[in-house]
Amino acid sequence: MTISYSPKVAALRARISDFMAAHIYPNENALFAASHNATDRWQPLALLEEIKQKAKALGLWNLFLPESELGAGLTNVEYAPLAELMGRSPFAPEAFNCSAPETGNMEVFVRDGTEAQKAAYLTRLLAGEIRSAFAMTEPNVASSDATNIETSIRRDGDDYVINGHKWWISGAADPRCKIMIVMGKSDAHNPDRHKQQSMILVPLPHPGVTIKRPLPVFGNDDAPHGHAELIFDNVRVPASNILLGEGRGFEIAQGRLGPGRIHHCMRSIGVAERALERMIRRLESRFAFGKMVSEQSVWSERIAESRIMIDQARLLCLHAAHLMDTVGNKHARAEIAMIKVVAPNVACKVVDWAIQSFGGGGVADTWLSMAYVHQRTLRFADGPDEVHRDQLARMEKAALRNADPDRSGGWGKVMVADGLSHPGLPV
Repeated sequence: MTISYSPKVAALRARISDFMAAHIYPNENALFAASHNATDRWQPLALLEEIKQKAKALGLWNLFLPESELGAGLTNVEYAPLAELMGRSPFAPEAFNCSAPETGNMEVFVRDGTEAQKAAYLTRLLAGEIRSAFAMTEPNVASSDATNIETSIRRDGDDYVINGHKWWISGAADPRCKIMIVMGKSDAHNPDRHKQQSMILVPLPHPGVTIKRPLPVFGNDDAPHGHAELIFDNVRVPASNILLGEGRGFEIAQGRLGPGRIHHCMRSIGVAERALERMIRRLESRFAFGKMVSEQSVWSERIAESRIMIDQARLLCLHAAHLMDTVGNKHARAEIAMIKVVAPNVACKVVDWAIQSFGGGGVADTWLSMAYVHQRTLRFADGPDEVHRDQLARMEKAALRNADPDRSGGWGKVMVADGLSHPGLPV
């Protein structure tokens, strides 16, 4: 198996890398300062808006959307190395209009929206004129099981009325957020618990939607993006705002979260790569106990282990992306679950070692601090590690019981051929 980039992807990688060297990295400190010191910290960063216009003018814009002519026409495998580059800076994904939750929401509009819904919101999201939010998680239930959600979506004549309590709704406090996709129950008594949910569009601002507070992440409110706690009090929207129809919410969620998870993982690999580079540069600039710190055995081991882990994660991510492109997201769900566990954990470990290499300066370094916080948070965002591991275990046990030769992306065929998983073998 060989991994190579097509001329198109290689050219895009070079252009993105050059753009980041010219416009992202040199402005990071100013962007960090602006986000922390602004008089109104919930306003968009003017400098980032300028950078976005430059990226848009160069055609470095909307590089996702693998199954739509509205994007760059890239497959998931082709987009992966580009997302990895964007992951190296917390500001880069938005600079290229490839940030969460916008990418997932735009994919929902492309795949599941009506022409009227696309005209009202997708066009403006693609242009970067507005931002959006995705409201699923709730404080009063274990939202790792999405069938638990309690927010109600009730039909009332030509409208739907929404009541509920949501939190960790990323981007909802951003003044640019003009549309929110809300998941709730429209048929709580349906015997099929995966048909109880629907998704509906709620325009913002809305008189029935109250932003209760921005939630702190390791003591930081993450302005101007933020993660809001929201109250929905008799929120009335037209029936035409429903996505796909009643009872289709879980289906939409599964379709949305697959690509979203792998996009996060692609960016996590970029975080880990940059952390490793910074760790090595730091270690080679310090001397302790008579030699360069990078030559101390513990640090040699950590450098080597970082490279091993990062390359393993990248290969697993590309394998998952390949399956998404060739057999579809549903059939790649095991590999998506695997990389969703692996990538944030790898990035957390490498960033943690990088912080350690800087000593006290590591916890004062803004990029390292933010990288650690975001990667640690990602271990439960879009589904916690425990849920993905449980899903994998159930799939693996079922595959063995059914003597499925296609489990693990086809490696099961080799095992069957070698007699390693033959149902007739003793335990």
